[in-house]
Amino acid sequence: MLRLFCIAALIAFAPAAYAATAEQMEANKKAVAEFYEPRYVQHNPNATDGPEGLKAYISFLRDKFPDAHSDVVRVFADGDYVIHHVHSVPTPGSRGNAIVNIYKLENGKIVEHWDVIQPVPEKSANNNTMF
Repeated sequence: MLRLFCIAALIAFAPAAYAATAEQMEANKKAVAEFYEPRYVQHNPNATDGPEGLKAYISFLRDKFPDAHSDVVRVFADGDYVIHHVHSVPTPGSRGNAIVNIYKLENGKIVEHWDVIQPVPEKSANNNTMF
């Protein structure tokens, strides 16, 4: 009996369900619709557009370079853009590549990507590193 009383009290004092405004409901519907139709524009000429193109490219890289690793050296943000300066080493012992990835975000999701890739040379004309 006491248990039934406690449950009834919890229900009686529980907060009312959140009543969304018409604008909020429309925004919620749009967010869910965008989940089914994500927009992803790829500017790397070796990868196709769209989420499936990105997945295929990442899968290709993982298959071709299973021991690869990347270190994000710097991160910059400017409004809806985030830039990563990365040292990517496809195979252990190699010098790797200096990569600058530029991401554009909308509503907290990556929607566009550009990259610039430069091999790390064996010799440099200066004593500075690329990182």
